[in-house]
Amino acid sequence: MAGRNAAGKVSLAKKIPMRSCTGCGAKKEKRELIRVIRTPEGSIVLDATGHANGRGAYLCRDLSCLEQARKKRALERSLGTQIPGEVYDRLEEELRDLQSPSPEKRDPSLGGTDAG
Repeated sequence: MAGRNAAGKVSLAKKIPMRSCTGCGAKKEKRELIRVIRTPEGSIVLDATGHANGRGAYLCRDLSCLEQARKKRALERSLGTQIPGEVYDRLEEELRDLQSPSPEKRDPSLGGTDAG
């Protein structure tokens, strides 16, 4: 939607890309979801950047959504290929790694040293 800023010029609101989770079907902002891709070589990987080449599908950053997508075979339909159980196990591990907070984001009250 167009509006006018303080200088009287027309400014356009930036459009936020929306995507649907393959597991639960919830529609969310693209940056809130994690992208799973089938690379041109045929491997299935998580794309944390959202910009890698390949056929993509989106999942919430929640293990339950990966499990739902696995039960419904939704990722297989979206990516157009069979996905072996080992690949789902690897995706689950990668998703767990993304969920765990990085050292700089951890709460210092939980232990650790304070540089200062």
